[in-house]
Amino acid sequence: MKFRFLLWMLGRMMNKASKNNPAFQQQLQDKDLTFMLHTLDGKVARHFVIKNNRLESRSGVAQEPTFSIGFKDAAFGFATMNAKNKQLAFMQGIQDKNIQIQGNTAMVMWFQGLMKYLMPKKSKAKAN
Repeated sequence: MKFRFLLWMLGRMMNKASKNNPAFQQQLQDKDLTFMLHTLDGKVARHFVIKNNRLESRSGVAQEPTFSIGFKDAAFGFATMNAKNKQLAFMQGIQDKNIQIQGNTAMVMWFQGLMKYLMPKKSKAKAN
């Protein structure tokens, strides 16, 4: 349930960024694709459609995604996407075959780069 909620929230955050964040919008420029995040056991799937510089999130399996990232199961997907060092967690998951990538791997790298635009900006601590 946590993984399903995480994917839904990710979709909401990317949808909002596609409307309000100029840097995020620039990353969507000239992209027309669908990608999917799912569990390999088939219990959780969410796909994301990029068209006309906007991103929409939809529940379920995409017919022909440009790329898909499959996690062993929901618990593993949740843990990986919440890992402190996400890049290391992804690479380890791929090596251990707990994450399977299908389709255009260059676009997977592009997707991972998108995530930096979704993180809230850290406020600088005030000096006392």
